[in-house]
This record gives sequence, C-alpha cells and structure tokens, in this order.
Amino acid sequence: MAFQQALSGLNTAAKAIDSTSHNIANSSTVGYKASVAHFADVYAASLTGAGASQVGIGVNLSAIQQQFTQGNITSTNNPLDISINGAGFFRMDQNGATTFSRNGQFHLDKNGFIINDQGLKLTGYAAQSGIITPTTPQPLQISASDLAPVATGLNSSSTFNGIKANLNFDSRVTEPVSAWVDGNGPGDTTAFTPDPQTYNYSTALAIYDTLGNPHTMTFYFAKTANAGEWAVYANLDGTTNQNIVAGGGPIGTLTFGQTGQIVGGNPMNVTVDILATMQSQGQPAGNGAQDTQTFPIDFTGTTQFGSPFGTNRLEQDGYAAGNLIGLSVGDDGIIQGRYSNGQTFAQGQIVLANFTNPNGLQALGNNQWAETSDSGPPLVGAPNTSSLGVLSSSTVEESNVDLTGELVNLITQQRNYQANAQSIKTQDQVLQTLVNLR
Repeated sequence: MAFQQALSGLNTAAKAIDSTSHNIANSSTVGYKASVAHFADVYAASLTGAGASQVGIGVNLSAIQQQFTQGNITSTNNPLDISINGAGFFRMDQNGATTFSRNGQFHLDKNGFIINDQGLKLTGYAAQSGIITPTTPQPLQISASDLAPVATGLNSSSTFNGIKANLNFDSRVTEPVSAWVDGNGPGDTTAFTPDPQTYNYSTALAIYDTLGNPHTMTFYFAKTANAGEWAVYANLDGTTNQNIVAGGGPIGTLTFGQTGQIVGGNPMNVTVDILATMQSQGQPAGNGAQDTQTFPIDFTGTTQFGSPFGTNRLEQDGYAAGNLIGLSVGDDGIIQGRYSNGQTFAQGQIVLANFTNPNGLQALGNNQWAETSDSGPPLVGAPNTSSLGVLSSSTVEESNVDLTGELVNLITQQRNYQANAQSIKTQDQVLQTLVNLR
C-alpha cells in the first residue's frame, strides 16, 4: 500500500509544481491571477466503518483555485490601457461569443473597434449623439467623424444659452465726451470703427454661425448721464452695428443699484444678421449659414464698483466643427473623444461583469475566462456601481503573483516530491528484506 500512497504523493506534488511553475511563468502577464493547488486525503471504503486502525491510501488534487485578488497598478502611455481597481471583468466579444478578462491592454482596429491583442472586441453601452443609454452591451466602436458645429444660442447640451458675461464697471468714470455714432447701415462695405471717445470700455469674443464659422462680436460700454446706467453697443466682424440693431443704437441698457449689483436690463436678447454681415464684407451670397441668429446675453454677476474695469467671465455656447484628436476614459468607463475645437464628446461606456463565484469560471487562456454553471450568470453594469470596481486609463493591472512566495512554494513542493520518492525507496527496501528471508 505504501507504493500507492507514495505514488499519489508524487503525482500531486508534481501537479503542485506545475501550478507554481505556471504562476512563475505568468508573473509578468497583465491581469493574470495566481492559482493555488488544494490537496485532499484519500481513504479506502470499509464495510466495518472507521476506526482507530484506519490508514489512508494517499492524497489527491482536489482543486486548482485562482486567487482573484487585486494586482498592482502600473502607468503606461496608451490611453486605451485600462485597469480595474476592484471587482469585475471586462466583457469581450468574439463573433457573438462572450468571454471575460482582467487584461486591459486595448487598441483600435481599422474599423474603430476597441480590441485586445487577440482581436476580441471590448463591449459596453453605445452613445447616441453623446448620450449614453444603458442597453444590451455591444462592441464599442469609436467614430472618427468630425464633430458637427453648433451655433451660438443653439447648444441644447450647454449649461447656459447664448452669451454669458461677468464684468465689473468702474463707478468712478464719467460718461464719454462724444455721443455714439452708428454705422452706415447693412450692405455698407466700409469698416465700422467706433470712436474711442464715444465709449468707456470694450471687450470681444467669437460667436459661431450654423456652419461653425467664427464671427467676432465686440461689445462697447458707455456710461450715461443717469446714475448707475450703462449703454451697451455691439457690432459683428467690424461691420456696422446695424447688423445687430436695426436702425442703430444700443442693444440694451444695464442699471446698477447703490451696492453695485445689477438691478435692470438683464438679460438682453439680440438678433445678429449673418447674411448682412457677410454682404458688408463683400460676400453678396453670404456663406450659406442661417441668415440670422437670436440668443440672449446674460450679464448676471456683473457689478459696478469703485475699481478698474475687468472681464471676469466672457463665454458663449457655440463651437466650430472639430476633428477627433484623442481619447480618454473616466473611472466610470465613459470614453470621451477630444476634438480640435476644444470639445469633448462621449463615444460610449465600458461595462464590467462580476460573478458570485469567480472560481467557477473556465480558464480559456489568452487572459480569458468563460461563464459556467458553477460561476453563475454575469452581473453586468457600469464601473463604480454596485460591487463593480472603478477604471483607470493609461494604466494596467499587473499579475498578482508573489514571485518570492512562489519560489518558496517551489522549494516546498520539491521537498514533498523528494519525500514521497523516499517513501517508495523505503518500501522497496522492506520488500527486498522480505525477499531475502528465504
């Protein structure tokens, strides 16, 4: 019987060495999870039941369990290298078959799909017009199309509408020495240059028409004879102000209270005549954009204090067309496209899957696992929800193999193998003694 016991010991020790060697070989494999050999003793069935004289008949390998503990996170230069910090697996698609992985080394294929080194496609929630709606996960595809322009005042996704201005007017200045003079009217090709003697301050910003063409809108502020009152004038692309106010004059008047806070005239609604502006620049047919645009100018927060004029905030909600220049992935898995016009646009959201029993997954190789009846069904959701971990872009999760510990295990299993071999040698000597009795 000792031969059987020792042989089982040799077999299990050899398998333990195999498991340890496999761990050591994958100590640099991204997303790899170390495995541990589990042993169980073996006893022969007995009609008389258990007793003090019961002797086991060896050992067997009860399981190879993988350790799904967190690996170290290492930085890379690829924004599509993504690590999971916490529980969960990337959900991969291969011609309709679904597998799961902790290896987040991704790149784009020629069709814009996010794939791993084996060509499996990363799945998630698709984005429609920048809006992500959780549905059935599908392969994520990055669109290389230009981002369409948005005209000032027509951006439905902006936190404000039109132009937002936060200024401070110096309460100590006096009204201009000369009265404002309007331009010569739409269609006049003479550049409109207001006399600096007719206003106190000016500031400008770019607005956009429906084709994404920029137009410089300049504001001129003139203090009036009334206390706390400022007239606001404007023009477009250096043409007559009558392309904004028919017949000329101010676009509105701001009034301030005794504490310097704005109390009247805000907001102002203006209509800019894009066609007349282009005609004034010698382009009779315009540029093909919408002829006029109407939007508000919000001066909320503007003050009149006894301090120099200052522009604290001046922005608008439109933008030009843009080319895709880069990608970034948030910790919530949302993939943002970065465009040459300074905008960002959601391209999709990576999903994660978790299992009640990860050790029930079937290892497929190439850092992939498959669902089984033992693992239970995948629990799919967005990162950082429920029990799912968070993502980190430009990083990878290293193997969780403790190389020092594995080398010690290798020595231990080697000693176990030698000890079982010694047991066979001892039994051989006992049998040889018996043979020599005759």
